[in-house]
Amino acid sequence: MSLRLVCLTSALALTAGLAQADTSFNRIASFPVVKNMAEGEDQSRETSAEIIDVTADGMTLVYTDSPLGVLGRVDITDAANPAPKGAIVLPGEPTSVAVIGTVAYAGVNTSESYTQPSGQIMAFDVASGEELASCDLGGQPDSVAKAKDGSFLAIAIENERDEDLNDGEIPQLPAGNLVLVNTTEGGLDCASMKMVDLTGLAEIAGTDPEPEYVSINALGETVVTLQENNHLVVVSREGEVLNHFSAGSVDLTGIDATDERGALIFTESQQGRLREPDAVTWIDDTHFATANEGDYNGGSRGWTIFNKDGSVVYESGTSFEQAIIQIGHYPDTRSDAKGVEPESVTFAEYNGTPYVFVGAERASVVGVYDVTDPAAPVLKQLLPSGVGPEGYVTIPSRGLLVSANESDLREDGGVNAHVMIYQQQDAAPVYPHLTSEGMEELTGWGAISGMVADEDGMIYAVNDSFYGFQPTIFKIDPSQTPARIVDVIRIHRANGDAAQKLDLEGITLDGEGGFYVASEGRMDRAIPHAIYHVSKKGLIKTNKGEIVIPEELMAVEKRFGFEGITKVGDTLWMAVQREWKDDPKNHVKLVSYNLETQEWGAVHYPLTEPAKGWVGLSEIVAHGDYAYIIERDNQHADEAVTKKIYRVALSELVPAPLGGELPVVTKEEVRDLIPDLKSTGGYVLDKIEGLAILNDSTVWVSTDNDGVDDSSGETMFWSFKLD
Repeated sequence: MSLRLVCLTSALALTAGLAQADTSFNRIASFPVVKNMAEGEDQSRETSAEIIDVTADGMTLVYTDSPLGVLGRVDITDAANPAPKGAIVLPGEPTSVAVIGTVAYAGVNTSESYTQPSGQIMAFDVASGEELASCDLGGQPDSVAKAKDGSFLAIAIENERDEDLNDGEIPQLPAGNLVLVNTTEGGLDCASMKMVDLTGLAEIAGTDPEPEYVSINALGETVVTLQENNHLVVVSREGEVLNHFSAGSVDLTGIDATDERGALIFTESQQGRLREPDAVTWIDDTHFATANEGDYNGGSRGWTIFNKDGSVVYESGTSFEQAIIQIGHYPDTRSDAKGVEPESVTFAEYNGTPYVFVGAERASVVGVYDVTDPAAPVLKQLLPSGVGPEGYVTIPSRGLLVSANESDLREDGGVNAHVMIYQQQDAAPVYPHLTSEGMEELTGWGAISGMVADEDGMIYAVNDSFYGFQPTIFKIDPSQTPARIVDVIRIHRANGDAAQKLDLEGITLDGEGGFYVASEGRMDRAIPHAIYHVSKKGLIKTNKGEIVIPEELMAVEKRFGFEGITKVGDTLWMAVQREWKDDPKNHVKLVSYNLETQEWGAVHYPLTEPAKGWVGLSEIVAHGDYAYIIERDNQHADEAVTKKIYRVALSELVPAPLGGELPVVTKEEVRDLIPDLKSTGGYVLDKIEGLAILNDSTVWVSTDNDGVDDSSGETMFWSFKLD
């Protein structure tokens, strides 16, 4: 059996029993780190939450915020309602933090340049923010780890490479090393500092070790990852190198190894991919786990458990990545290099069960593994995180897990950095809401847009232009938990080629087993606004299969076009997302096309006045005597105001001729979706895109995850019943 089939079978088997789990971790809260900025500070400044730890009582989180140069603090006395406790200003860039009792030990980078690295290890009282002690490290610190008994710290001095110098090739001196330093009650014993030389160990650039991450076991042994060197080192409490060995490589098959082609195709391979581990964590005194991000020439897309003697006990291969693919979190833009990019890994025991938590940075997912048998970990869950999970802290005494998510995307119109809190519960996993698990072939998906339900209770959904070279209709069975993608229909032309560059934003049934789909055009790219008639097998029909908007609409169009389509009798109705050139302010068109007479018409729909940004339409579905319409703003998190479903009586959908005055329909609010969007403990997602209504008046709603590009990748897919 091929590695691809082994890994896929493993991914399917490991996730098959998620909904039946006795206990599970579910997200209960999200904290935007911008809340820790002082009053009067520029709230638009970039923030981040990278490495995170907690005070001994489990009540105060401390995280590094590199862009602001601070340690942020969060009160989690009420874990479901985290509160800001402000920030501690540092004299440089914080790279890592470890908390012992109520003292935070931060690695602070003060380097003038790559060739003149410098830094400190600093101690602060968490409650007051008072500086208690500081030791000069002689180089640029990266990771900081605390001994189990709190007696000493291990600090990876990376002295990182300049990626713009000689294409980032190493060696680039000065070399990095490991520092061990004793703690005192509330401080540091700088005189105890030991510098551990790591040169001459790795086969790759042995003169320039690049220590990345450290972890300490109960014996006081420190494991160090030399990421770019693809090497691992185990060091004693006294600073003696006990063992060192190459992290090795992995052969990968059944992967997508091509960047940004607008399609998810998992038939490629990469041979001899170096692991290049980033984070590392001890599982017990003999075994440790690594997250194999790759940062130089490698990246095996997975994670590994090693024995400290250098033998591989477990290798995830592509099983972790493939499980992530099934829940729609695959980051296509990283395909050729690192795939889902495992970067973080931590360990803790909860109620007698040992768990390893693996964070996929680019997929924004946390994998929860039961490692009762280190040779056969069992994937229990995949948790949604904020964008770019970087660090974790486990709080078993309170049943909590916390992730720090570093990416702040506000400059690009996205969400800011968040800390997310999960709780172990006697309940089934809440996430994922939608999966392709169970299909014969590994099926990736994302960017779900328009939806429609059929008479049998199945839902059909389309993806948008993010996958413009693989336009697809997904058949979804919503009766399962989570809902299952059970079939994929690739939209193609008569010659068999994919109908490339379609931006599918709406779908409706044609009443004959096929579909009408609406494609939002980009006339600046010579892509028309159009409707396509598609057979049940995905073929665009050759006779009147493409319906392009008429000249009257072409003359006033803008790039924000049809965002939904529904069929009422012989007439198709399309919702235009935003105003076109001839529309009054805060009014958009509902455009009609009569399939029998081929006549076009329209009415005006009154939009809600935006509190910030813009408000537009993203879906239209006819059910009973009404057309149900999604109206949303383009805001995330606390800035979101309008995420609602309205309805318009079908009796008001009487189209007027184009080019003249259009009648304005009356809308009635059906449901505010913001409480639904907050119900899983995350921030409010921007794009409510899909709506389908079953015969029994069950309404299904979905969000668009933007193909995981500058997004958390999270897809919410949920239902409620119409009154």
